[in-house]
Amino acid sequence: MRSRCAIDGVWLLYTENIVKFMQIVLFTTLDKCDIIINVRKWGYICVPGVQQYIRILRQVWMNNIAIIDLGSNSARLVLAHVINDSYFVVYDEFREQVRLAQDMERDGYLKPSRIAQAVKTLKMFRKLCDANNVDKVCAFATNAVRKAKNQRSFLEEINTVCGFKFNVLTEEQEATQIYYGVINSLEIPKGIIMDISGSSLQLIQYNRRLILNHVTLPIGTLSLSTLFNENTTPLQQSQMIETYMRDQFNSIEWLKNLDPETKFIGVGGSFRNLASVVRRINKYPLEMVHNFHVEGETFVKVYDMIKVLDVEKRSKIKGLSAQRADIFCAALSCIKSFMDCTGFDEMTVSGAGIREGYMFNHAVPTTLEKPISDILGHSIYTRLYYYGLNVPHAEHVCNLAIQLFKQLRVLHKLPRQYVRVLRVAALMQESGLRLNYYNCYKHSAYIILNSNLYGISHRDLVLASFVVRGHDLEDISIADWNKYAGIVHEEDLVAVMRLAVILRIAEALDRSMSGSIKSVTCDVLGDSVIMKTEAEGDCSLEIKDALSAGADFARAYKKNLEIL
Repeated sequence: MRSRCAIDGVWLLYTENIVKFMQIVLFTTLDKCDIIINVRKWGYICVPGVQQYIRILRQVWMNNIAIIDLGSNSARLVLAHVINDSYFVVYDEFREQVRLAQDMERDGYLKPSRIAQAVKTLKMFRKLCDANNVDKVCAFATNAVRKAKNQRSFLEEINTVCGFKFNVLTEEQEATQIYYGVINSLEIPKGIIMDISGSSLQLIQYNRRLILNHVTLPIGTLSLSTLFNENTTPLQQSQMIETYMRDQFNSIEWLKNLDPETKFIGVGGSFRNLASVVRRINKYPLEMVHNFHVEGETFVKVYDMIKVLDVEKRSKIKGLSAQRADIFCAALSCIKSFMDCTGFDEMTVSGAGIREGYMFNHAVPTTLEKPISDILGHSIYTRLYYYGLNVPHAEHVCNLAIQLFKQLRVLHKLPRQYVRVLRVAALMQESGLRLNYYNCYKHSAYIILNSNLYGISHRDLVLASFVVRGHDLEDISIADWNKYAGIVHEEDLVAVMRLAVILRIAEALDRSMSGSIKSVTCDVLGDSVIMKTEAEGDCSLEIKDALSAGADFARAYKKNLEIL
């Protein structure tokens, strides 16, 4: 029967809701059942055995949402899986330049050519939404549509032609959604967020879980580039924008008395392009924008280089989108003026902004009331469920690893900050199984390094990757390590080796994935470390596997390993 079947005495019911998200085909072999689950956008995953099937079916429950952001400069579509009504993973996106705010200053109307481009773009978005069987569309428009005198007719046209019903955000709603995106993805308790669009500039000051102040300046990269474009050289234009924006920022009273602990956070396309340019110039080894730091001195060098170039030369800068070349310098001039007025000497670029704010609110409705308390943990569990990993096993290995870290502190002498690194490595060490069992830890290291986890520094991400790679210490290549010399510290290599051995032993102590070993205590006696396990049932497999790490343990800790 296609509607249900009994396997090993367990009834599986295929309801319409399950079929909506998963197509399940059963193949019977000699004495067991292999289950192939076709999950949308995943391809086929072969899951041997019924128990594993039940676990994955219970853990992974997905629907698809679309976020459409109709801005002053560009329109963006983001497609995401919402997993278990608690997590989201972006799996596709599409961006098109529409320049809705262009020439609006004259009479306040969206121009026919801009409307036509927006409608054409939204038709493409509709095609992608239909092709991906999107369950819900969240479409919103910001400043250009908010100010447009022909807003109503424009929205009616795109609803009729494209089938999208747009929510036009107020200034306060826009600021709040940007804040949601930042506060749930960065561990920065006090900050000022800047988001520069084509026709406006948002400043949002927050302290931990509250927005303290926000302001929307009715000027953006498009309007500034147009306002100061007559008979000027690129350098003159930049200088005039700087002067103008300095006056704007100086008129904001709450900017004059900032808490010294406040950090400057940049959101939006201009900041992402700035990070990309700086990465290329500095030959930064990670392809990550989120939580990327730009020092004030570095920013000034990039700005001084770019502000004298014409649009054609700017468009050839590596890392800068050619579509943004004509307005990029206006954004940099705004940033320069802001840093001069406030005294910030560094900025943090956030890859999460208004669209991620919407996704957090949809996938994790509690974020409407309070931000996620464990940002890194939520981000890790997003990946665990998305990859269909054995979460209880990962949690138990992590728990054992942290126990060992504490028990061996007298030997490794590592500060507590390394626990974060160990936690990421322990929870995600088996993610490479989704690629191949062979070289699993090498694959896991790559996945961690490219996971774009929230709530963690780039340095800690690199360290976690090497901890997993060090399942066999011989696999830690000095040549690979030296690629990240500008990110990691000199003492980190020894720390990685010691953490890698801890993780290898912790994984071995749950080799059967049964959780039979509950806790571990360590005694240092002379040239040996005696590990005593508290277990339920036979744990000979686990102890034998853990003892195979003896050589690496001796290399890292200069002690012999004994396990009881």
